[in-house]
Amino acid sequence: MSETEPPRRRGFLRRSPRPGAQPSAAAQAASAAAGPRSATGEDSVPLGMKIAGAWSWRILVVMAVLAVIGFLIIQLRLLIIPVLVAVVLSALLVPFKNFLVRHKWPKGLAIAAAELGTIVVVAALIFLVVTQVTSGFDDLKQQSISSYNDLKSFLADSPLQVSESDFNAYVSQFWTAVQQDSQALITGAAAVGSSVGHVLTGVLLTLFSTLFILIDGERIWAWIVRLFPRKARAATDGAGKTGWRTLQNFVKVQILVASIDAVGIGVGAAILGVPLAIPIGVLVFLGSFIPIIGAVVTGTVAVFIALIYNGWVIALIMLGIVLLVQQIEGHVLQPLVMGTAVKVHPLAVVLAVAGGSMVAGIAGAFFAVPLVATLNVMINYIAGGTWRTPVPDPALTTPKDALPHD
Repeated sequence: MSETEPPRRRGFLRRSPRPGAQPSAAAQAASAAAGPRSATGEDSVPLGMKIAGAWSWRILVVMAVLAVIGFLIIQLRLLIIPVLVAVVLSALLVPFKNFLVRHKWPKGLAIAAAELGTIVVVAALIFLVVTQVTSGFDDLKQQSISSYNDLKSFLADSPLQVSESDFNAYVSQFWTAVQQDSQALITGAAAVGSSVGHVLTGVLLTLFSTLFILIDGERIWAWIVRLFPRKARAATDGAGKTGWRTLQNFVKVQILVASIDAVGIGVGAAILGVPLAIPIGVLVFLGSFIPIIGAVVTGTVAVFIALIYNGWVIALIMLGIVLLVQQIEGHVLQPLVMGTAVKVHPLAVVLAVAGGSMVAGIAGAFFAVPLVATLNVMINYIAGGTWRTPVPDPALTTPKDALPHD
């Protein structure tokens, strides 16, 4: 060794691979994971692009799974919709059943009272509406024809000078446009199966599903939890119970909001002397279960009847009442009462209703808000991490009553 050559330090210098030697499997895997490198040996892909790519393929996988779930729901809509209706009804009836049980009612009698009471209330509302509309149908028909003729005479005498032939041509064009635009709706309704047989099947499925949720709902939920991996069961069980409580709050508050809308518009119609005030109130009550827009859409029926029977002055006053009720709902009831109960921003409510109606029509608009509210609290519960505290396996515990209590 020459004097100018530095001493070699054993163990600190890597040996260069022998010519022709193949890198090990670990080295090849590390090189592949590192990605492409530039000529200088540095990684040519920026860190931000790596993060964006990692998020992108994961988002694509999630969207693909959601698309498959949506496709299955569409294919099984005649089964899914009655079950979802049963879940919403059960969210209302389970607290009532538990109330009766706490007051010493036998469980079977409490379940029968909840189920039969619901059937009686719905049947009574339908009977009331049918009898009211049937008794006033002939008068409504005659008034409609008279108002139609008065409108033609008014347009002919107005500065517009719309003749009867021109008016009939406009009506014909309007009717043709409505028929063309509604062709897709008619086709979709036929595809969904809006026949009497399908409707009866859906009603029976709803009643049976509601009955068994009331009888054995908690065991059904325990079976669903057992389908998940053991480590995920605590999070699934806690999220499900939190979502269930939110759904119960939504149903209770929505009934309150719908009752206020129905009373406001129905009483307003009765005070103004608009016929069929009771059917109008029932229609508004049912329509108000679609937040924000339900009361307005059903309230137009009251405005139309007022225009036919009472003239345009009463119709304008009726329109003002409908808009006032809608403003109270949109600016007071929804943000304060509904927002506090389900913890969903009013903007999210509007967007959920609009998106649900575009995707699935009336059913989508009806289920949009409870679905968004339930998913919101379930996701927040899982993200909060409170389920990580040691608890017994919810799938292995013995249930004592139907679905989670209040």
